[in-house]
Amino acid sequence: MSELSHTTSYYAASANDKRIRPPLKDQVEADVCIIGAGFTGLSTALHLAEQGFKVVVLEATRIGFGASGRNGGQIVHSYSRDIDFIERHYGQATGKAMGAMAFEGGRIIRRLVKDYNIQCDLKDGGIFAACNNKQFDELREKQALWQAHGHRDLELLSAADTQRYIGTKRYKGALLDRSGGHFHPLNLVLGEAQAVESLGGVIYEGSPAVKVVEGDRVRVHTPKGCVTANFLVVAGNAYLGDLVPKLQARAMPCGTQVITTEPLSQAQQRELLPQDQCVEDCNYLLDYFRLSGDGRLIYGGGVTYGAREPGKIESLILPKMLKTFPQLKDVKIDFAWTGNFLLTLMRLPQLGRVGARANIYYAQGYSGHGVTCSHLAGKVLSDAIQGQAERYDIFAALPQYPFPGGRMLRVPYTAIGAAYYNLRDKLGI
Repeated sequence: MSELSHTTSYYAASANDKRIRPPLKDQVEADVCIIGAGFTGLSTALHLAEQGFKVVVLEATRIGFGASGRNGGQIVHSYSRDIDFIERHYGQATGKAMGAMAFEGGRIIRRLVKDYNIQCDLKDGGIFAACNNKQFDELREKQALWQAHGHRDLELLSAADTQRYIGTKRYKGALLDRSGGHFHPLNLVLGEAQAVESLGGVIYEGSPAVKVVEGDRVRVHTPKGCVTANFLVVAGNAYLGDLVPKLQARAMPCGTQVITTEPLSQAQQRELLPQDQCVEDCNYLLDYFRLSGDGRLIYGGGVTYGAREPGKIESLILPKMLKTFPQLKDVKIDFAWTGNFLLTLMRLPQLGRVGARANIYYAQGYSGHGVTCSHLAGKVLSDAIQGQAERYDIFAALPQYPFPGGRMLRVPYTAIGAAYYNLRDKLGI
């Protein structure tokens, strides 16, 4: 596998656009330079390009190489910490403002898919599944919370009703979100890249940012070129590396694993997910699954802290899949892969600026809710660059704490915390 190859995922194997864009080899200028061609970077680029900005995107490897092209492909609203948590910790005004944005990311995705005719197998409907009675009570609270913030496409399902949507007796009930959904994430991010290019934006692959020089105009150096821009947006997230040490200290890469079955028969698909909606359970270390456009079951879950590569992904995830769907015990697994997301201490996204001047922005740390939050962040950063910073200021005001113990101890501390919550999941407390 070359350094510009995607991971060995089902998404990479079924990507609509397998072109490799050339690396940057010149000195170029732009209104805005963006580091990272994932959902955050391309949402920012696309919203800016729609307003006439000249954007240049630098991608170290391939478009969608990181979490944007490897995730479960589910539209899940709100944040990793929900609106009630935000209200308790940061006040009702902040909770209300963030609640008003909590469901926007999914609308942005649907708007982009429609406006740019992105072929990504987009389907409607998502389900939160309760593994115990405590979780079902929490889903009832979530329904009331989201309805209080204007999100009403919700239906609470009993255990019996849940089986009309999921072919298992594992769950005690569920919350159906009709405005949720699922899609092929790599094809979405590739479609967004093509949309940026259609508006005059330029994307360079194989072009890692190796040095950032601050100034009234920012200079971003790659191994063979340089971009000079009025603004810089840092959107490398879990794959940023050491480029901006201040950002690295505030978050921690974590790995999640995914497997994909061989194509299933129509009868099998109807048995597993008869309404063809995506599912995630309510455990702290949650499972998530859905059917692909060509009828495979995509099943993910688990967390490895510190972005360690698990030796055998299938051995970690297959038992989870068979616990939910024992009827798949003889089905072949065609693909298995891992990918990193970025966890923050408070599990809330981090938006802000770095440097002595006010022209270097960043967004990172969606803590497992990156699909929708990253699209929202791109819109918020785009607005801020255009001088409309009210919503950006809400995010930027949230405290961004480093992990206790620094880089050496953040992994064991977080793993101990995860083990505690995993035990709570198993005990149903």
